[in-house]
Amino acid sequence: MLYPLKFYPIYKSKVWGGEKIKAIKGDKSTPEKCGECWELSGLDGDLSIVKNGFLKDNNIQEIIEIYMGEIVGDTVFEKYGYEFPILVKIIEAKENLSLQVHPDDKTAAIRHNARGKSEIWYILESEENAKLVSGFNKKTTPNEVLKLIESNKIESILNQPTTKPSQIYYIPAGRVHSLGKGNVIVEIQETSDVTYRLYDYGRTDRELHIDLANEVIDYNKTYKLTEDYERLPDKSNKIIKNEHFSVNFLPVMNNLEKDYYQIDSFVLYYCINGELIIKYEQKNITIKAGETILIPAVIKSLVLCPKVYTELLEIYLEL
Repeated sequence: MLYPLKFYPIYKSKVWGGEKIKAIKGDKSTPEKCGECWELSGLDGDLSIVKNGFLKDNNIQEIIEIYMGEIVGDTVFEKYGYEFPILVKIIEAKENLSLQVHPDDKTAAIRHNARGKSEIWYILESEENAKLVSGFNKKTTPNEVLKLIESNKIESILNQPTTKPSQIYYIPAGRVHSLGKGNVIVEIQETSDVTYRLYDYGRTDRELHIDLANEVIDYNKTYKLTEDYERLPDKSNKIIKNEHFSVNFLPVMNNLEKDYYQIDSFVLYYCINGELIIKYEQKNITIKAGETILIPAVIKSLVLCPKVYTELLEIYLEL
């Protein structure tokens, strides 16, 4: 019988990485300059591997091939097949990430035989005066963007808000963006690794993709930066719902019964802080801060029993 699944983390060293992911994961094996921890990935070449139960050491694609809709939901399986459709990461920016943009699904399919990349960022940690980039502060053009990049003045037309923990930023495909130094985030995204870099903050050893990027950028002024959401306890507080993912903020103070009979999807929990026991089918499993767990679609009812006040991100698909 299927059960909630945990996965081995996939660590990525980055030129802009640091040491904070090591503390979040409580794992001494994290590499130096650890910039990313892929919590759950269905991307070829980086398939997450189960670390608990009888499916231990099988990767996510292998178990979808066996269990299909029982793992991901029948409608999800019909659309995505053996590819797990959501990628969850923890990212630390000790230095600025590159200014970049991602293509939409249609463009990525034509150019790369891949999916596009829309994403949502939850700010876990934010140092004083830490910033990020989300879109333009005015309407612009490909020619203006190119000239400003060449003259190192592109930052003059970028939205660069100061970040705070618990803020949410939605970054749709086509929006220029960058995670600024001093931030640690949870990123929830489509399963894709297609990125076009426009500007790399003085680094010269990585390829830029300005021509490809200019064809997919949204050049309009970006007005909405953060996503507003409620923080009511013992309730799924909606953050965002679209074709790529539904994400809720779920703070748990008391034992909370959850049923998922209305959705035909897996459910992911990322534990922001705290610790709780997930009770299901007369069994239980614990999740604590810094962990991600996959609830198979076949498990429709469970109870969340907090050991202390616990905050979760609740993620699934509504197709």
